[in-house]
Formats: sequence, structure tokens, C-alpha cells
Amino acid sequence: MKEVRFSWFILVPLFITFLNHANSQSQLLHDQEHQVLMRIKDYFHDPTFLNHWTPSNSSYYCSWPEISCTNGSVTGLTLVNLNIIQTVPPFICDLKNLSLVDFSNNSVPGVFPSYLYDCSKLEYLNLSMNFFVGEIPHDIDTLSNLKYLNLSYTNFTGTIPSSVGNLKELRFLALQDCLFNGSLPDEIGNLSNLETLDLSGNELLPPSRLPLNWTNLNKLKVFYMFECNLFGEIPERIGDMVALEELDLSRNDLTGGIPSSLFLLKNLSVVYLWKNKLSGEIPSKIEALNLTNIALSQNRLTGKIPEDFGKLQMLMEFKLSINNLSGEIPQSIGSLPSLTDFVVIMNNLSGTLPPEFGRYSKLQNFQISSNNFTGMLPENLCYYGELITLTIYKNSLNGELPESLGNCSSLQYLKIWSNDFSGNIPSGLWKSSNLVNFMVSHNRFTGELPDKLSPSIALFDISYNQFSGRIPTGVSSWTNVVEFIASRNYFNGTIPHELTELPKLTQLLLDQNNLTGTIPSDIASWNSLVTLNLSHNHLYGQIPDSVGQLPALLELDLSENQFSGQVPSLSSRLTNLNLSSNHLTGKVPSDFQNSAFDTSFLDNPGLCADKAELNIKLCNSGSQSSRKDSSSSWSPALIIALVLAVSLLAIAVLFLLIRLIKKGKRVLNNSWKLTSFQRLSFTESDIVSSMTEHNIIGSGGYGTVYRVNVNDFGFVAVKKISGNGRLDRKLENSFLSEVKILSSIRHRNIVKLLCCPVQHNHVALNWPKRIQIAIGVAQGLSYMHHDCSPPIVHRDVKTSNILLDYQFNAKVADFGLARMLIKPGELATMSTVVGSFGYLAPEYIQTTKVSEKIDVFSFGVILLELTTGKEANYGDEHSSLAEWAWKHFQFGSNIEELLDKEIMEPVYLDEMCHVFKLGVMCTSKLPDTRPTMKEALQALLQSGESYAFGERISVGHYDAVPLLRNSKSEHRLDIDGDS
Repeated sequence: MKEVRFSWFILVPLFITFLNHANSQSQLLHDQEHQVLMRIKDYFHDPTFLNHWTPSNSSYYCSWPEISCTNGSVTGLTLVNLNIIQTVPPFICDLKNLSLVDFSNNSVPGVFPSYLYDCSKLEYLNLSMNFFVGEIPHDIDTLSNLKYLNLSYTNFTGTIPSSVGNLKELRFLALQDCLFNGSLPDEIGNLSNLETLDLSGNELLPPSRLPLNWTNLNKLKVFYMFECNLFGEIPERIGDMVALEELDLSRNDLTGGIPSSLFLLKNLSVVYLWKNKLSGEIPSKIEALNLTNIALSQNRLTGKIPEDFGKLQMLMEFKLSINNLSGEIPQSIGSLPSLTDFVVIMNNLSGTLPPEFGRYSKLQNFQISSNNFTGMLPENLCYYGELITLTIYKNSLNGELPESLGNCSSLQYLKIWSNDFSGNIPSGLWKSSNLVNFMVSHNRFTGELPDKLSPSIALFDISYNQFSGRIPTGVSSWTNVVEFIASRNYFNGTIPHELTELPKLTQLLLDQNNLTGTIPSDIASWNSLVTLNLSHNHLYGQIPDSVGQLPALLELDLSENQFSGQVPSLSSRLTNLNLSSNHLTGKVPSDFQNSAFDTSFLDNPGLCADKAELNIKLCNSGSQSSRKDSSSSWSPALIIALVLAVSLLAIAVLFLLIRLIKKGKRVLNNSWKLTSFQRLSFTESDIVSSMTEHNIIGSGGYGTVYRVNVNDFGFVAVKKISGNGRLDRKLENSFLSEVKILSSIRHRNIVKLLCCPVQHNHVALNWPKRIQIAIGVAQGLSYMHHDCSPPIVHRDVKTSNILLDYQFNAKVADFGLARMLIKPGELATMSTVVGSFGYLAPEYIQTTKVSEKIDVFSFGVILLELTTGKEANYGDEHSSLAEWAWKHFQFGSNIEELLDKEIMEPVYLDEMCHVFKLGVMCTSKLPDTRPTMKEALQALLQSGESYAFGERISVGHYDAVPLLRNSKSEHRLDIDGDS
């Protein structure tokens, strides 16, 4: 007992000593961690967002929101969205137990912080949405405990290192929206525990194959790889990935069919294969009963929608748009209980719609446009009151709309035009509280307009129906309507004054109705009106002067009415004008006496003009008739004398012409047309003598541009159209199109053909002048795309269509191919592809679709010309400068070696590299991944201020380093002799 007691008394002091030592060690660690945290605060220069990090509350740092602790020790540091502009603190791993580091959504610069390797317990690292540059280190596998790695939305370049495949504990890897230019390493297939892989948005990746060792990914749950320009087929062995839950291969160039094994994966929940070139039929056997999202749109799939899709009880999103699918929709799909989005736009589907659509699921988006569906619309589409979008245009659906749509308060977009619907619109539908787009044109609807309309409606298109009655006086309450399109109906009565009270109106189309009365004179509220069409009605009286004073009006059509009086003073901004078939009198205003308006005043017997271009009578025709009547009294001797005089004059003129020809001068015949872009004080005779070969400053397929000195204006540019025989009309139409567009816009970077041209000889351009030119072109195109309504697409942006004045200010010229878009971002289809090789966007060549992004592509080519000194068609007959630049950039070539050697000075080198990269971005093969002209302009304009501070400009999907503007260099440079 004594021995035991002795041991007990010995152990107690030992235990107390151990506890004291542990407490001492814990306090020491606590003090050290607090000191490190205070050093971090000092490192960030005592920011306000860390004001609560104070020395006095050292015992409470685990309660700070940025700190996570385990057993009283710091294990997590989260500094997210705090506008941090410093690098990650190099001493951060002094926090010995740190396992989580999150610096996402800041402005952290520099290269990958390899000193994080000292954080031996690090499992979670998120550096996304920052300004990192350079390559991911090849020894990143030093972080062997990582389970989560997110480096997305940064400027990391180079290749994805194969060592990533050694991070065996990794569950999540996100590298999307970086600037990688290498292929996907096969070693990534070694990540057997990986659940999420996201490589989306790396559009600079070159064509590459999917990893060969797919079978090693048998535990993969999520796989994202869209927008990487992957080629080839999806391997059939994808069926070996039995744990796969989410697959995203969208926005690539994958070909071949969908592997039959794909839909046999029982854990599969998400399949995104949209925007590829997949062909063949959708696999008919489906065992992936957990599928919730299927998106196969924008491919080349054929055949029918498999019946097995009707078994997917968890399916919410089902999108098959823009394919070549045919046949009927399986009836069972209409009864799926979880379906929220059913989108099959632009296929060849036919038959009647399953009547159960919406009855058993909370349907939100029902989009079946551009197919061959027949029959009536299902009654229960809005059964649960959650339907947002009903897009069913361009089918052959008929009958009346379901009455239930009148109670669908959730509906925002109603697009049912170009069908065969009839009857009255359900009364509640006019007033649906959230409706924004009301588009029911080209049907057979009847009835009258309601006094009240949903206050949220912006686009109201009821044209080409059988609506009747008067336009209600309650129209004044439609205050948010932007477009009121009611063409070709049976409306009667007068135009109510209340209609002039809509301040947001940009389009008013009431043509082809039975309206009577006059145009209201007080239309001051129409400050935003761009298009006014009241043609083919029974309107009368004078055209109010206020119509001509509308500040935004570009298109005016009052033809086929009974208007009288004189033509009012109209804005020279008008691009389309039609006052034909009325009772107008007097003289046509001088601003409109040119061939651009040759069909604008027809069939008005009382109108006259001073020029024959308008195809109406001349104002002096009456006096000429009088002279003709009196000529019968002339004597034969006087007539003979006049004939002799004219003959002698003709001989003299011929003699002078021969002398001019001998002197090497060209005489232009009197058949050419000079169309003025604004009111001018000079005539044709003032400039013909200077239109010589010596004064040619440019020429193309549509004619020649001359440099002419006119006293009142200095130097002007005169364009002469030329053609041969059957092409003359086409050239004239193109020229008139150019005149119309130029007359509708005013901007200092859009040519008015009244600017100083460059000299005929080559002009040497140093780098500051090239940047100045790039900014000028960007300003002009940005104005056309974003500030004109409707937007204008040039379609032929190239160096020879950029004029420079003596200060090297750029003017965008030659609008012969330009087109106005219906709305921003909408595509227009041309009948043929026109333009210049090397500048044409690939999607324009392939589809003839026109959008602002084809000008962005051409502008990118100009940037590449400015930085490399090479021509746009540099390469062989199958390639261009854009393709050459992409090839070198993709495969990691040294950009400095691609630039023009004439101005390779250190002060300009970085800037030239960044402009080259911007040119590469603008010439991306995918139009959606190109920046807008406004974004490209922003990158150029802000460069002077931000580059010196190492800041970065965000350009849409891109993160571009700002461009430095410098005006000191005087080194000469000649870009292919084409300035």
C-alpha cells in the first residue's frame, strides 16, 4: 500500500506538469498564429475590411469571419471578394495547420505562389477570379494532400502540367476560362477520385484527343470540358465510367455519334453535349434513370426522340434544339412529373402535341418553334401557374388559345406568331401582369384591343391578323410599350391623341388598316421613335412639321394615303422615306433631291424637283413648254444659224478634248453620279477636272476614290462608281445603300467623305500612330454597333477602307456593303457572302449570317496587321493572317518573334504583345467568344492610365492586360504600303 500510494503521489505531479506543458504549447501556438494574422493585415496595408483584426482581441481570432479553426488552431483563411491587389502573403504557411486557403474574386497579381508548397496540410486551394499570369508550375503535385483546386478565371497560360495527374486525393479540379494553349494531358486520367473536372472556356486549346485511359476515371462524377475546341469522337468506352454523374462536353467540335453506352450509366444525372457536330440518332436504350438535365442542342442529330426518355421521372431540363430530328414527340414525355424545360426549337418534328404537357409537372419553358406541329395547343401548359416562356412560332397549330392562358400570371414571353390560331385572345392574357413580349402576328385572331394592357409589355406585335375596331383611348396607359406593331388588320377610326403619350416608343407600325383623319400634331413625347409607318390607310390633311422634328426618326412611310400640302421640313437623318401616292404639292426639299430617294415621292402630281433623279416632273417644266410653243414662230434662218453655232461649239469641244487626252488627263463622261452626303456649296463641275489618275487614293471592285481640293472644304474624297453593262445596277444599288447609311449617322470616326486623305505615296507609321489608328477604328465601329438604332454592321472592315487625315485620325469608309440589324445581337441572313479574303469571319462564310461579331473579326485582323506588319491574306491560298496568328499563339510561340521588327523597342514591346493578343481574341472562330467592339475599345482607351499600375482590363470572356499608349517614338514603319 505504501508503494502504491507513493506512485500515486508521483503520477499526479507528473500529470499536472504535462497539462501545464500542453497549455504552454497551446498558448505559444496561439500567440504565434495571432502574430501571423496581424502580419497579414499589415501586409495588406491595414485595409478597412480587416478593421476587426486587432491586437486587443487576440483570444478571439477564431471568431473572426475570415478565420476557421479546429481545436483552437487556424485551419482556414478565407479572404474572398475584398479587392485585394497584393500577392498572396509569402509567409502565409507560418500558419502551420492551414488546410484551406481561399483568395477568390480579388485582383491578386503575379505568378502562381509556389511558396504555398510549405503548407504541408493544405487540402483546399481557391485562387480563382484573379490576375495571375504565367504557367501552372510543373511541380504542383508537391501539394499532395489537395482535394480541391480552383484556378479558374485567371490569366494562366501555357500547358496544363502532366503533374496534375499525381494529385491522387483530388476531388475537384476547375481550370475554366484561363488562357491555356496546350492539350489536355493524358495523366489527368490518373485522378481516380476526381468528382468534378471543369476545363470550360479555354477556347485557346488546340485540337486534341480525349484522354486515352478513360477507364482510370471510373470514379469520376462530374466532367466539364466545354469550349475547348475538342475534335474527334466521344469514345464508346465512356460507358466504363460507372460513377460518372455529370458530363459536359458542350461547345466543341466533336463529331460522330453519341455512344450507345452513355445513357446506360446508372449514376448519370447531367449530360451537356450542346453546340458540337454530333450526328446520327440518339441512342434508343436509356437506363440512366437519374437524369435531370439533357442538352443536345445545336448538333446534327437525326431520327426520332427515343420512347425511353418517357421513363425519366426525374428529368427537369430537356433541350434538343437546332438538329434534324423528325417524327412525333412520345406521348409519355408529356406526363413526366419533374419536367420544367422542354425546348426542341428548329427541328423537323411533326404531329400533335401530347395533351398532358404541364398537367403533371411545373412547366416553366415550353419552346417548340420552327417545326411542323399541327393541332391545338395543350390546355394545361400553365396548370401550376409557373409557365414563363411560351415559344411556339412557325408551326401549323390551329384553333383557339386555351382559356387557361388568361389566368397565367407568371407568363413573360408569348411568342406564337406564324401559326393558324383563330378566335379571340383570352381576356386575361392582355393584362397578364408579368408579360413582356406579346407576339401573336400572322394568325387569324379577331376581336378588339382592350383599353388596358399589361403594364410590363414592351414588345406588342399583333400584325397580320383580323383585329378590328378603334385604337382605344386607353392606349395612353401602355407606358412601357417600346414597339407597337399592328400592320395589316382592320382597325378604323382616327389615330387617338393618347397614342402620342408613349415616351418609350421606338417603332409604330399601323400600316395597311382603315384609319382616317389626320396625324396628331403634338407628338413631342415620341423622342425615341425610330420607325413610323402609317402607309396604306385613309389619312388626310397636311403632314405636321413636328414629324420632321422627331430627333431619333430614321424611317418614315406615309405612302398610299390622301395627305396634301407641301412636304414638311424633314430631318436629313432619314434613311428610308416614302411619301408616294398622296396629294402633296410644291418642291421636294433640296436635301432629298438625290437618287437615294428616287422612289420616295412618286405619284404626287403636284410635286416637282430640280433634278431628274427623283423620277417626278421638273419644277421648270412649265416654262420649257411655253418656250416650245413659241418656237414655232422662229424663222428658218434663225434655226440654221443655231444649228451652225452648235456644230462649231461641238467641234471646239472635241478639239479641247483631244488636247486634254494628249496631255495625259482623263475626262470623265457626264453619266457618272455625284451624291452628296450633306448640303454642299460646290457642284460637279468644280471637281471633275481634279478627278485624274494622279489624285486617286483608293479603288476597289465598286469604283474609285479621288482626292480633290475644293476651296470651301479643303480636300474632299469623291467616290465614283463604275461598272460594265449588267453589273451597273448592282453597283448603283450598293452605292445608294452606302449613301443612305452615311446620311443617317454622324460620328467623328465615321467617314463623311469630307476629310483630308493620305498622300498617294506610302506613309510611314510608327507604333503610337498605329495605336491611334486602332482606337479611331474601334471608336467608329463601336458607335455603329452600340449607339446607332438599329445597329449597323459594316461587313467590309479592312485597311483599305480606313481613311486617315493629316493627324492620322482614322475614318471608317466604304459603306456599300453595310447593313442595319433589326435589333442588337440579332442575326440577319444575306443572300451571298461579300467582302475581302482574310477579313471574313468564318461563320459568315459558312452560314451568310450577319451580326456585329463579323466586324469584330475584321477589326481583329487589322490589329494583327498593325502589330505584325503582315497582310491580311498572309499565308497560302488556304490560310490567312488570322489563322497564322492563331496557330502560333495556340502552340506557345514566342509572340515577340511574330511582331514587326521595325519597331521592336523595349518601350513598345509589351504593348504590342497585348494588342496582338487582343487581335487573336477578336478573331476567335466562335463569335460568342469574341469581345464586343465596346469591350475592345475599352481595352484600348483605358490602357494609358492602368498599365503603369499593373492593373488589368476585363474584356468580356477575356482578361486582357491593358495596352500602353506612348507617343514619343518616331521610328518609321510601312505596313505593306497600305496606309
